[in-house]
Amino acid sequence: MTLTPLVYWAQRHEDIYLRVELTDAQNIDVQVHDKVLQFRAQGHGAKGQNEYEFSLEFLLPVKPEVSHKSTQRQVNVVVRKEKRGWWERLVVQERKPVFLAPDFDRWLEESDAEMEIREKEEKRNRLRSARHNEPGFVSLKTGYLFAYNLVQFLGFSWIFVNMTVRLFIFGKDSLYDTFHTISDVMFFCQTLAAVEVLNAAFGMVRTGVVPTFIQVVGRNFILFIIFGTLDEMHNQPVVFFVFYLWSAIEIFRYPFYMLGCFDTEWKTLTWLRYTVWIPLYPLGVLAEAFAVIQAIPIFDKNQLFSVPLPKALGSSLSFSYVLQGYLILMFLGLFINFRHLYKQRKRRFRTKKRKAN
Repeated sequence: MTLTPLVYWAQRHEDIYLRVELTDAQNIDVQVHDKVLQFRAQGHGAKGQNEYEFSLEFLLPVKPEVSHKSTQRQVNVVVRKEKRGWWERLVVQERKPVFLAPDFDRWLEESDAEMEIREKEEKRNRLRSARHNEPGFVSLKTGYLFAYNLVQFLGFSWIFVNMTVRLFIFGKDSLYDTFHTISDVMFFCQTLAAVEVLNAAFGMVRTGVVPTFIQVVGRNFILFIIFGTLDEMHNQPVVFFVFYLWSAIEIFRYPFYMLGCFDTEWKTLTWLRYTVWIPLYPLGVLAEAFAVIQAIPIFDKNQLFSVPLPKALGSSLSFSYVLQGYLILMFLGLFINFRHLYKQRKRRFRTKKRKAN
């Protein structure tokens, strides 16, 4: 009776990885013919010390060259795909063999594998850049990004500290004059934040253009349209909560980017940058939504930004309808950005864990 070892598999766009559970394997014979891999070796497996063998008919063609490496605990086999791509499964038959299971130590989804490729390319680029740059030399790009993040960090830190101190000194009264005391600095910081969209679009930083655009435009819409144009909103407590939640996120984000300009990391700051947004970002969106809801009846009353219509259709189209549609877009943007930020966090800490192992 043929004995079959336990086999674990994972894939990348160009390779198939097999891990055969055989201890102290000897006389290893691995061959690939017409999409079929045949393995035979002697070693200590699930049935003790015996000869083990198995065969796999792959879903798609592979290259005949196959490499393997035996360790004291297992045999690692690498098979090259004939065409680069992502397979929906490993073998032809939909029902996989009972001895075959995913190798979760190496398992990645397709999107995660693409991120891994980008991370490797980024690492190569950093090493290449390090070889070409003299020690102590700071490039113009690095200096520009550091200066930008430093200015934003100082601005949002001033906002956060100022609001915190005023809250402790004046209590609830500080909620009603936030706009008058903080808005000038917030206008400056959020206007300057438009640069982040250009940085992403021109490849100055490696981040998605769409999530950055959604965040910058969304905040500036609340700041300039809802708060900036309506005097009735200036004394509303919601201004305090919006400004406080925005600044609480940014005081961790910008110093993280400042250290990143010089490939430096502070683990506590990294954890905070990729964690504090989980409660704060949704709370910020809820505060923004509450501000929009408060502004709707005000726009209905003063007809600001209303669009005149022909008499047959009515007097004008109120801007409040735009705000009602914007509320829907806000929560769609929340989903897109939350998903983007979660994938960033997952990729960052998985990479760190892999390096630690």
